[in-house]
Amino acid sequence: MDSVSIDEVIRLLQEIKDLGESGKETVAKAKSTAKKAKKVVKKVKRAPSAYNKYMKKKLAELKKKHPRSNHQVLFKRAAKSWKRSAERKRSLK
Repeated sequence: MDSVSIDEVIRLLQEIKDLGESGKETVAKAKSTAKKAKKVVKKVKRAPSAYNKYMKKKLAELKKKHPRSNHQVLFKRAAKSWKRSAERKRSLK
């Protein structure tokens, strides 16, 4: 995928404006360039919450102890243990 800068999109849009209605090819090119520019922009991910960190750690432990158990069952166990955990109490303060 080509990396497209916002400056190039602006330049193409200005070119469309200058050409008026006769620049149908430029319009198509500008639209595809704008779509590429949107895809390039990455969203900033939020940091994982205390719950997310706990669940990741606890699920790994449970899966190691019970490798043949169903993921859903292990997830429920981990979620129940979150309620009593010290990490939860720290996150509430």
